Amino acid sequence: MPRPFSRSKTPAGAGRAAPRRVMAQVAMVMNLDKCIGCHTCSVTCKQTWTNRPGAEYAWFNNVETRPGQGYLRGYEDQDVWRGGWTLRHGRLVPRAGGRLQRLSRIFANPDLPGMDDYYEPWTYDYENLTAAPLGDDVPTAPPRSLVDGRPTAVTGGPNWDDDLGGGPAHLAGDPVLRKVSDDVRLEYENAFMFYLPRICEHCLNPSCVAACPSGAIYKRIEDGIVLVDQDRCRGWRMCVSGCPYKKIYFNHRTGKAEKCTFCYPRIEAGEPTVCSETCVGRLRYLGVILYDPDLVGEAASVEDDRDLYRAQLGCFLDPDDPDVAAAAEASGVPHDWITAARRSPVHALINRYRVALPLHPEYRTMPMVWYIPPLSPIVDALAGTGNDGEDAGNLFGAIDSLRIPVSYLAELFTAGDPEPVRDSLRRLAAMRAHMRRANLGEPEDPGIARSVGMDTAEMQRMYRLLALAKYEERYVIPTAYSAASGTGGDGCGCSLDTPGGPGMMPDGSSADAFHAPPKPPPQAAEPVHAAGPGGDDPPGRPRRVNLLNWNGHGRPDGLFPPRPQEET
Repeated sequence: MPRPFSRSKTPAGAGRAAPRRVMAQVAMVMNLDKCIGCHTCSVTCKQTWTNRPGAEYAWFNNVETRPGQGYLRGYEDQDVWRGGWTLRHGRLVPRAGGRLQRLSRIFANPDLPGMDDYYEPWTYDYENLTAAPLGDDVPTAPPRSLVDGRPTAVTGGPNWDDDLGGGPAHLAGDPVLRKVSDDVRLEYENAFMFYLPRICEHCLNPSCVAACPSGAIYKRIEDGIVLVDQDRCRGWRMCVSGCPYKKIYFNHRTGKAEKCTFCYPRIEAGEPTVCSETCVGRLRYLGVILYDPDLVGEAASVEDDRDLYRAQLGCFLDPDDPDVAAAAEASGVPHDWITAARRSPVHALINRYRVALPLHPEYRTMPMVWYIPPLSPIVDALAGTGNDGEDAGNLFGAIDSLRIPVSYLAELFTAGDPEPVRDSLRRLAAMRAHMRRANLGEPEDPGIARSVGMDTAEMQRMYRLLALAKYEERYVIPTAYSAASGTGGDGCGCSLDTPGGPGMMPDGSSADAFHAPPKPPPQAAEPVHAAGPGGDDPPGRPRRVNLLNWNGHGRPDGLFPPRPQEET
């Protein structure tokens, strides 16, 4: 029999004294079982945010094949890149060193990635195809660098090892694989791979903020999004080396650092990020997490790396707890944000069902983009041995024999501790077995849910969230609010339209330099006359046409440029 999932039924943050302060963060969970590696999220993100000179190699969102080196190559080897935090004498310090050590290397940083560690972006000389003279040889379009325009050789890319494309020699550079290489079989006929989409983690304890000498990187109080103030950025690039996930890029044209913005203009309007909106597999979930900021430093400072996952869970608060709700209201968190936290799919997957895990908690940044580990290959693996691939007992027994072993997933998500990974996979396997019986019309077996510390109602709710959830259930995002008033302003959902809101100038204007006149109050739509032939506009008003009111007859004034006789 599989070992029951040992945890308290009390959600994280409950059963203790009410926190002095409560903060809210918009966080993300990705279900890796659903990612098909189509890179749609990467392309739409790039078209939205980095489709301009100097940002050709910047991929705020990229999808990596695992096992693989990732992007940039081998970014997880912190012995080389020295990103994140480390403990020294029980105190958290940046792995790159203290202030004086970082200051001494500000003009020559040995931990800074070079272009070869990313890839030199290129285009093709298509002009050579169309302008080449007629001859016996077929013209080609040789690659040219997008950095300096010179001929270049294509030696890498953001998804260079996509679908194990680099082969065993390339996979040997995977820093995680080196730790568990004895457990992983790399024969192609038996290989299993999975896709890992990555964005900025928008951490609770971001090391990039601590590394920035000019204070240009900051974490927003109202929603936890980490941004770069382009006016204050001086291009020191210490943030690039300080980020262990290597999700900050240097724009060589502007001399500024750039990073994932979590699509904050969309978040402020209550809309999901572009990568979430366009995700083909519907694997992303967005929601609000309430947490105790006074516990973050303590949680990030636990001695054993394997305790970091549980320590971060201890920072999260239960929004259904009346004391937590009262403390959140007293801390200035609006009521609709607390309501959103209660409906948050992220809170449910992380705290209630415990199936989502953080990426590399050993970096001690307290990441806020979490992942549900993949379970898909277990069914096919069991079916290939002649066993029932959906039977609960078989599923539990096969978890430790996955082609990508639990130890590899543990190095990614729980600092090498396999137990939380096993617990997550068991709950996912139990959900499959439970729903299989329901779909086949077999009697319900409450023992399946009890074996992983759940009941059948919880199992049904988790299934709905992971398999059937509609748009409004996957993305529970309250609109922006003014920290001063705790309200959403005039209901437009944009912080720049709320006096005193994030991004506003002290006098309430959004940009003094523009000297824009105040926005007039909205007015009701005026009835527009049917603009038939010879119709006249009211005196003093320019010609215009409203096709919604057009009767379909004649030639509406304003639809086409006036004829010469009309001008006279």
